[in-house]
Amino acid sequence: MQLPSLFPLFKKPALVGIARLAAEGESIREGHDVEYFTLPAKSILNRCNSHRGVPFEWTINPYRGCEFACKYCYARYTHEFMEMRGGVDFERKIYVKQHTTELLRQELRRVKPGERIVIGAATDPYQPAERRYEMTRGILEEFARHDGFHLSIITKSNLVLRDIDLLQAVARQNRLSVNVTITTLNVELARILEPRAPRPDLRLETVRKLSVAGLRVGVSGSPVLPGITDSPKDIEALIRAAADAGAHHLFAGPLFLKPCSAAVFLPFLEERFPHLVDNYKRRFRGRAFLPAAYAKPLSQLVERLRQKYRIGHDPRHSPTIVPRVSMGEQLSLF
Repeated sequence: MQLPSLFPLFKKPALVGIARLAAEGESIREGHDVEYFTLPAKSILNRCNSHRGVPFEWTINPYRGCEFACKYCYARYTHEFMEMRGGVDFERKIYVKQHTTELLRQELRRVKPGERIVIGAATDPYQPAERRYEMTRGILEEFARHDGFHLSIITKSNLVLRDIDLLQAVARQNRLSVNVTITTLNVELARILEPRAPRPDLRLETVRKLSVAGLRVGVSGSPVLPGITDSPKDIEALIRAAADAGAHHLFAGPLFLKPCSAAVFLPFLEERFPHLVDNYKRRFRGRAFLPAAYAKPLSQLVERLRQKYRIGHDPRHSPTIVPRVSMGEQLSLF
């Protein structure tokens, strides 16, 4: 029985800003439980206002959301601005920003000499959507028309190899580095941590090919997952492999968990690593970042291994060097 005349109807608040734009986005493709939508954009160059000393001033993210579905992804919060708070919407509803090249051309005048721009800080610029929509390629084509910019790309995808010629053109007139994220060499572990990302061996081969092409390429080992990927043996294997592949630099930092990320990551732990759940809950209770008691030994371990394998560290990315920890010592969290 319906009683519309007896009880007032409570209306949801009207959506405003980017939430309204997202709701009005046109569906342009669907498959594999992933939907793609257009997203009108008023700006593509975003000023980074972090107070945690991040080594760049500007970010460019051609997409909102990322199909790679990494269990630990910190960027899930960006969908909350569009009133999508379920966590998994970030990997299932991918928004393709519109008019990115035109916007970038207008906004580059805001960048001062020496300021750095990162492409892919919150969503992978070479995720599967890029094969079809080529937003990242369009952005690089625009940078190839300019000179004097400091650019960095972060990706897990070997699709970046498609653009080698274009990357070389950009690098001839700008300072460019491509950073390939590899959190583990274990294929089975990578498959459950990063379900839709390319395999680690494909990423290492990407590093090798970029290096051979004369591009400055690095490896990001972030995030290091306590009790899962942080054993000295595993970290050393990763750094050795990066050096063998020709990486010019490497950086790695520990996992951090925003509430929206923890809502996905902790249930994943309960399913796959139940013995770690209580420790994670205790260590991350009331905080998103692990204490220095964990971060400092990790930083020193990474630095020792970089020196051992003669792989550099980009000062714009690498963590602070801290007192030594022996190679045989376990990191302090677990």
